[in-house]
Amino acid sequence: MTGAIFGTRIIAAPMAGGTSTSRFVQAAHHAGGVGFLAAGYKGVAAMEAEIREVRSAGARFGMNLFVPDRAQLNPPAPVRAALEDYRRSLEPDARRYGVSLPELRLDDDDEWQGKVDSLLADPVEFVSFTFGLPEQDEVRAFKLAGSMVIATVTSKAEALLAVERGADVVAVQHGSAGGHSGAFLAPGSAAASPTHRTTAELVAEVRAAVGVPLVAAGGIMDSAGLDSVLAAGATAAQLGTAFVRSDESGARQLHKDALASPVFTDTRLTRAFTGRQARALANSFARDHEDAPEGYPAIHHLTAPIRAAAAAAGDAERLNLWAGTGWRQAAAGPVSAIMAGLLAGSKLS
Repeated sequence: MTGAIFGTRIIAAPMAGGTSTSRFVQAAHHAGGVGFLAAGYKGVAAMEAEIREVRSAGARFGMNLFVPDRAQLNPPAPVRAALEDYRRSLEPDARRYGVSLPELRLDDDDEWQGKVDSLLADPVEFVSFTFGLPEQDEVRAFKLAGSMVIATVTSKAEALLAVERGADVVAVQHGSAGGHSGAFLAPGSAAASPTHRTTAELVAEVRAAVGVPLVAAGGIMDSAGLDSVLAAGATAAQLGTAFVRSDESGARQLHKDALASPVFTDTRLTRAFTGRQARALANSFARDHEDAPEGYPAIHHLTAPIRAAAAAAGDAERLNLWAGTGWRQAAAGPVSAIMAGLLAGSKLS
């Protein structure tokens, strides 16, 4: 399997929250890769504006959508109680910065239907999905509109479901990836796959199970990592953390600096910031709230004013510093230089 689908072996991952700006995606294109815009946390109008901007620059790109978890939109009473308890546990952080905590919000589906309707009316080349799978009729509609459908999975079981649903490509995300896990099957379910030591091992298992092209994601920071997943059967590699410190990245400078700081010595999976497992640099907020309940995006909204205030105060200890396990290799500089370094050392790209 070649990289002909994307015309490149390197995809700049969609990083919601401001990192994957239109400027960043254009830079990835001009450097020989393909970038993905991130619709997460944006309204429909903002998503459409970014699409227009990237298109006007003549760049190839994709768009990533968060699939809402309907169960989180109407949780049972015990779940609501756990979320209210967590809200109370955040009060010392709110007082620290002099901000108010919002009331518990359980109605946010990230404007899912509006985004789907918009992308069907004005299709993009690639559309990818994270946190779950769109319905089969939605997948069919995207394909009929001319978009290639990419599903994010974290196990063989999820990959099989994605292919059954009609996905053209499967993005295989290993647990070493920075930011949110795309897992949508319960980790303890009988269908969930065991933990794999490397991204290449997970790719190889999924490669043996499904016949569609694979994109590998998780901990890929250099040409050796790129070659390992290509040799395991991936068509391309999707990199996020490797580009966070780039000049064109929209990540906060505080986040970029933290990735290069000797203060942080490890990453951890945490629900503390958003209520969904995500890999971040291990800081005091993640440690103080290690027992955060599941509750995305309700907890995302609860912690938003704290995170904004921490950023304004330059306090990296209370900010969500998304990072994959290879974060120490993240380089500063233009996307073009980072991309060139990855490709120059690769034997398989």
